[in-house]
Amino acid sequence: MLQQKISYKPYAKHDFSHLSGLTGISDKTLEIHLALYAGYVTNTNTLNEKVIELTEAGKSGTPEYAELKRRYGFEYNGMRLHEYYFGNLKPGGSELKEGSEIGKAIIDTYGSIETWKNDFFKVGGMRGVGWAILFQDPETKVLSNHWITLHEEGNIAGFKPILVMDVWEHAFLLDYKPAERPKYIEAFYSNVDWAKVESRLIK
Repeated sequence: MLQQKISYKPYAKHDFSHLSGLTGISDKTLEIHLALYAGYVTNTNTLNEKVIELTEAGKSGTPEYAELKRRYGFEYNGMRLHEYYFGNLKPGGSELKEGSEIGKAIIDTYGSIETWKNDFFKVGGMRGVGWAILFQDPETKVLSNHWITLHEEGNIAGFKPILVMDVWEHAFLLDYKPAERPKYIEAFYSNVDWAKVESRLIK
C-alpha cells in the first residue's frame, strides 16, 4: 500500500515594518526582535517538515519523532505570541477609554481600568522571563491577566489572548537595564493599539 503524501502549507512571517518609531522602544531593538520572530517562523516550518518526513517514512512514534513533537508548543507559541505582541502595537499607541468595548470588559472584571493596569504591570514585572497576557475565557467572556513562561508553560487551553506583552529580556535590553523592566513596560503600554486589542474580544 502506498503511503499518502501529507498536505502542509508553510507559515509566512508577517510584515511589521510599520512599527518603526515606537515610543521608548528603539528601531534597533525592533529589528533584532523581528529577526528573532522570523526564526520562530522558520523553526515551526522546519519542525513540521521533519515530522511529515518521519510520518511518511513510517517512523512516527520513534524517539526522534517524539522529541520533535515536544518542540511544537515552544516554536508554535514563539511564533504566534510574537504575532499577537507586534500586532497589538503601533507608534504612539492610542487611548484606552472606559466607554469602549475593551474598557467596559476590563471594568466588568476588575472594577476599574487602573486596577487592571496595576495588576497587568505587576504580572509583567514578575521575576523571570516570559509573557504577560490579558486572556479572555471564551465561555464566560471574563478577562484575566496571566504569566506565561517559555511560550507554552501557563497557557490556558481555549483562552484567547487579547493583549500580549513580551517581557523576555531581548524585548528591551538594548534600551533598558534588566532592573529597568518597569520602564519598558510603561513604554510598551504607551504604544498599545487599543482598537486592535478590542478587535480580539469574543463577543
